[in-house]
Amino acid sequence: MESTATLDLPGGKPGFLDKERTIAGPGFSRWLVPPAALAIHLCIGMAYGFSVFWLPLTKAIGGAQPLACPADMSLAAELFTTSCDWRISTMGWMYTLFFVLLGCSAALWGGWLERAGPRKAGVVSALCWCGGLVISAIGVYLHQMWMLWLGSGVIGGIGLGLGYISPVSTLIKWFPDRRGMATGMAIMGFGGGAMIGAPLADLLMRHFATPTSVGVWQTFLTMALVYFVFMMAGAMGYRVPPTGWKPEGWTAPAKQANNAMITKGHVHVKRVWGVPQFWLVWLVLCLNVTAGIGILGMASPLLQEVFGGGLINKPELGYGQLDKSQLAAIAAIAAGFTGLLSLFNIGGRFFWASLSDKLGRKLTYLIFFVLGFVLYAAIPWTAHIGALALFVAAFCVILSMYGGGFATVPAYLADLFGTQMVGAIHGRLLTAWSAAGIFGPVLVNYIREYQLKAGVPRAQAYDITMYILAGMLVLGFLCNLAIRPVNPKYFMTDEELAREKALAHERAAAAETHGSSTSTFRTPLALVLFAWACVGIPLAWGIWITLQKTVVLFH
Repeated sequence: MESTATLDLPGGKPGFLDKERTIAGPGFSRWLVPPAALAIHLCIGMAYGFSVFWLPLTKAIGGAQPLACPADMSLAAELFTTSCDWRISTMGWMYTLFFVLLGCSAALWGGWLERAGPRKAGVVSALCWCGGLVISAIGVYLHQMWMLWLGSGVIGGIGLGLGYISPVSTLIKWFPDRRGMATGMAIMGFGGGAMIGAPLADLLMRHFATPTSVGVWQTFLTMALVYFVFMMAGAMGYRVPPTGWKPEGWTAPAKQANNAMITKGHVHVKRVWGVPQFWLVWLVLCLNVTAGIGILGMASPLLQEVFGGGLINKPELGYGQLDKSQLAAIAAIAAGFTGLLSLFNIGGRFFWASLSDKLGRKLTYLIFFVLGFVLYAAIPWTAHIGALALFVAAFCVILSMYGGGFATVPAYLADLFGTQMVGAIHGRLLTAWSAAGIFGPVLVNYIREYQLKAGVPRAQAYDITMYILAGMLVLGFLCNLAIRPVNPKYFMTDEELAREKALAHERAAAAETHGSSTSTFRTPLALVLFAWACVGIPLAWGIWITLQKTVVLFH
């Protein structure tokens, strides 16, 4: 039986974290909500940058001379050993834990989030993500890998899921006129988190490093504290609009070619598993992400192995013919390439999601798949003719569409299934991300290994992979093409919708929470600018650091 305990508190007053307390009062500026969402997403987005810790942790015991574990040591033994340094391959499982737990937690607790509200979900996310970092710090101090897996991987992964979807429904309700742009702004933060977190972690590790410590556990604790402050500020900044709120002077447009998919009804999250359109969108997201995430994880070695000495004006030398100094030089160039991809990943989230407000979500995804197919299929050709600029440009556009797919899909769901439970439905859809997080890297890595064992030159080892990924995008194109407006039989009845609104503690008017008032208060512009500066300045710093690394690519 559904709980409505929050409606029966003494005196009828909701608790501080309850959804009723987050209903915006008269004069509240909706432009305060996106920076609140960004404050959380920029913190949890550090999940993408966790690889910055791997090399230092391979030297945690041995120092300058890493103490390697025996080759026959099992994975289970490595989780508990204190006698040798961890392998990067073992630590790399953290990525799988991150994204599997993100999808699973978003799917499991998405319905609770809709009723509890974004503030409570944001607080739980902060406790999980930052608490996970603290547990990981203890794990590094005691040299217990299982504590990293449990802390950041499992508990932190749950925080990722709740933090990722916490603003989606709220932003869509605040910006019915710009659904894509609103979700694009927030989800852009998740892509940008590593741009801030990775260089910050590097600076902190250098600061805390001593002859007996690589500085990782101290860095985890410091970042946990910084992130907790930002995430709690973001959670406290969340406000939800009164039921039926709309921007002043705005009216929902009549159905046109680019918004024919937009529904007036609402689908309950419990019914969404049985709606064909949900599974089509699931496949669309999974195929788009599988193609992009596999490349993202292999971007650095891919560039180095394909172009080899061509990156340092020695095209006659393959990767295996380079000496140590030359390998270091092309590694620096590959780092710049990875940074450039990160910028396009972030920019694409805002650009494509905003563009989808004009083009419509279905057409936007059609562009992703058609253009993506052409680019993936052309990449081997650009590599064979040594066209580095074309090769890099193709990957930049591909990664912009990878990010754009994430940012556009919440608005796609709102168009198809209504806004009442879009956060919960988005949570269930993110299981597609969990699946892609496994399929993408495995596909790229194992095909590469197979090719190399078969004697294929390193420079050509990725050709078949690119053609397979292009084929996956054809499947995505067909799935997206098959999406039609949802059959009205799946929508909630008026009675079901009213009950769901009651369970979600919605109020028809802010006055029911704030009391009747004749106040003419308006959110000061200075407060809006301050909120944006709090997230904009760190993001600008991360972009500046990334641009400095990227410059090497063009020398």
